[in-house]
Amino acid sequence: MHRGGLLKSWASHIRQNKKDLATLMTYECGKPLPESLGEVEYGASFLDFYASECLRPNGLGGGTIIPTPFVKPPSVKNTRGTVMTYNEAVGVCGFITPWNFPLAMITRKVGPAIAAGCTSLVKPSELTPLTAMALEVLARRAGVPEGVFNVLTLGEEDTRRFGEVICTDDRVKKISFTGSTRVGKILLKQCAEGGIVKKASMELGGNAPFVVFSDADVDVAVKAAMASKFRNAGQTCVCSDRFLIHEDVEEEFLEKLVGEVKKIKVGDGMVAGVTMGPLISTKAREGVEEKVKEAVANGAEVLVGGERHEFGEQYYMPTVLKGVSKEDDIFKTETFGPVVASMTFSSDEEALDIIKSSSKTGLASYYCTQSADRMFNFSRRLEHGMVGVNEGIISSVVAPFGGVGESGIGREGNSSGMREYLEEKYVFVNHN
Repeated sequence: MHRGGLLKSWASHIRQNKKDLATLMTYECGKPLPESLGEVEYGASFLDFYASECLRPNGLGGGTIIPTPFVKPPSVKNTRGTVMTYNEAVGVCGFITPWNFPLAMITRKVGPAIAAGCTSLVKPSELTPLTAMALEVLARRAGVPEGVFNVLTLGEEDTRRFGEVICTDDRVKKISFTGSTRVGKILLKQCAEGGIVKKASMELGGNAPFVVFSDADVDVAVKAAMASKFRNAGQTCVCSDRFLIHEDVEEEFLEKLVGEVKKIKVGDGMVAGVTMGPLISTKAREGVEEKVKEAVANGAEVLVGGERHEFGEQYYMPTVLKGVSKEDDIFKTETFGPVVASMTFSSDEEALDIIKSSSKTGLASYYCTQSADRMFNFSRRLEHGMVGVNEGIISSVVAPFGGVGESGIGREGNSSGMREYLEEKYVFVNHN
C-alpha cells in the first residue's frame, strides 16, 4: 500500500509540473511541444498503473496455495503437504535509458521496479540528462525515499563503464536497457561472463515493416503511416521504416501519403504549429542523408523531400522514396529519421518473404487490411513482439511492450512488466 501511494504521489507531482517538464524535453531532444506534453502524461500513466499492480505482486489470485499429495520418486514414501508460491523483489536494478523518450522510458522501468519493491540506479542518455534529473527531484518531493530511485548522469565514455559495472557487480540483480542491438548484445555478454547470472530486459532496434494490402482502406492506411513514421521525426524504435505496398494500391497510397507529408511543418519544437522538429544531432542527420543518397543512386525515386532542411544543420526534410530495393541499407537497417522507404509486393507470401529476408529485427510491425481473416491471422505469421492492424500508434500502459529476435527480450508495461522485477519462490510444507 505504501509503495502504491508513493507512485501515485509521484505521478501527481509530474502532472502538476507538466508544462515545465514538456518544455525541458523539447529543449533537450527537439520534439514538438505537443508531443512532449503527450509524453509527460504517458509517462505518468505508468506510475498510476503500477501503483495498482503493487497491491497484487503475486497475481490476481494472490499466489498459489495448494494442498496436495506430494509425489516423490518411487523409492521414497509419498508425503502429504502444501505447495505454496509467491513472488519476491529481485533487488537492486540498473537501468540505461534513451534520449528519444527521456521521461516515459524511465517511468516505464522505475514504476514497476518500485511497485515490486526494488531500488534502481538510472543512467539516462548523455543527450537528455535534465529530464531525468527533474524526475528525480519530483520523486523526492513526492516522498520517494532517498536511495530508491537514483539518477547518475555520465558522459559517453563513463557510460560504457557503468554498463560493465551493472552487468558484472553481484549487488545488481537485474538490468534493463533500451537502445541499439549492438550495445544490447555487449551488455548481455557481460551479464553472462561476469559475476552472477542476472535477469536482463532488452528493448533493442526496430526497423518495423508497414504493409498496405490491396483491400486496405487507403485513407486509414495513410493516417496510420503518418502517425507511425513521423512522430518525433521518425526517431522511435517502433516507427515504420520498411513500407511494402501492394502494387494495386501503390499509386493511390503514395499520392495521398505525399499530400499529407507536404503538410508537415518543420521547425523549432517550441513554436506553435510546428509538427516536426530536428534530429537529435548533426551526425544523425548525416546518417539519414547517406542512406537516402545510396537508395537514390540504386534507382529509388524521391517523391518529396530527399535533402537537408533549410531550417538548420540537424533538420532533414520529411521524405518519401518509391522503388527502394530490399538490398538498400535504408531498407535493411533502422533509419531513425523521417523517411518512408517503399517498395511493392503482389502477394501475402511475397510480403512475408521480404519482411523476413530483409531484417532480423522483431520489435513492431504494422499492416492495413479490411479482411477479417487477414486481420487476425496474418499477425501470427509475423515474427514480431507487437503488431498494429490499421493503426500506427500501438504503445499503451496496459500492453506488453517488447520484441523478439534482434529486438530484445522481456516486456515493459502491463502486468508482464512488473513480473520482470519479481522472482517466484516455491515452498513445500510437510504435513506429516
